[in-house]
Amino acid sequence: MSLALPLARRPGMVQAIPGFGLAFGVTLMWLVPIVLVPLLALTLKPWELGLAGVWASLTEPRVLASLRLSFGTALLASAVNVPIGLLIAWAIVRQRFPGRAMLDAAVDLPFALPTAVAGIALTALFATNGWLGAPIAAATGWQVAFTPAGIVVALIFVGLPFIIRSVEPVLRDLAADVEEAAATLGATRRQTLVRVVLPALLPAILTGFGLAFARAVGEYGSVIFIAGNMPMISEIAPLLIVVRLEQFDYAGAAAIGLAMLALSFLILLALNLAQRALRRGRQ
Repeated sequence: MSLALPLARRPGMVQAIPGFGLAFGVTLMWLVPIVLVPLLALTLKPWELGLAGVWASLTEPRVLASLRLSFGTALLASAVNVPIGLLIAWAIVRQRFPGRAMLDAAVDLPFALPTAVAGIALTALFATNGWLGAPIAAATGWQVAFTPAGIVVALIFVGLPFIIRSVEPVLRDLAADVEEAAATLGATRRQTLVRVVLPALLPAILTGFGLAFARAVGEYGSVIFIAGNMPMISEIAPLLIVVRLEQFDYAGAAAIGLAMLALSFLILLALNLAQRALRRGRQ
């Protein structure tokens, strides 16, 4: 901070980036109509029902169950993705093996694949007569498709790339010499991982977790095929919003959307604050 301002004020210095006023104006020009205005409309629409109407709409058992399911499965899937994503990112960055480039390219497939296609494919795999669902049901008696477990599977699929792509650049910048130096000082592999590698990766892990959660909590296309969509059991909040829109209950749908927006904002804010605290601690 102390270095950037004097450099910016040097006379005759040509800056590649415009000044604050122009940059801030262009940012607002795009941000206001694309993000802020729709969010403002979403915030105002539910209050057509009045405070009592909004409260009654959000406290319905079906609504509470869908919100609990959406946020619970999103958090669980994002948490499961963290160790899996770390292992895959580590293999891509630090290991050399045949097919490494193909694995690296395949990581981005959930981004490109239409969500409905992903949902149909996962349902076919994890149904009780599917390639994976049949042996799981035979061995454990546990049905994956058309249950909340199927929702978690779908959210793991769509959220995994966010963890990998968030951690991968930090791993590339983290020189292997740091781990070798820790080893020469007598640290075991576990101590090196816990005290050297993970602290450096933790801000990136939180970023990937937040992105995966944000994608998962609003996911619709890949979930409705594998969820079963049974009210009070496997019905997600985005589906309930669609149901209310089909019933022309626009204010009720907006009320659920506002609740999702507020809860998501609080969770992402907590992650951002934790990330800032970690960076301050490292500095």
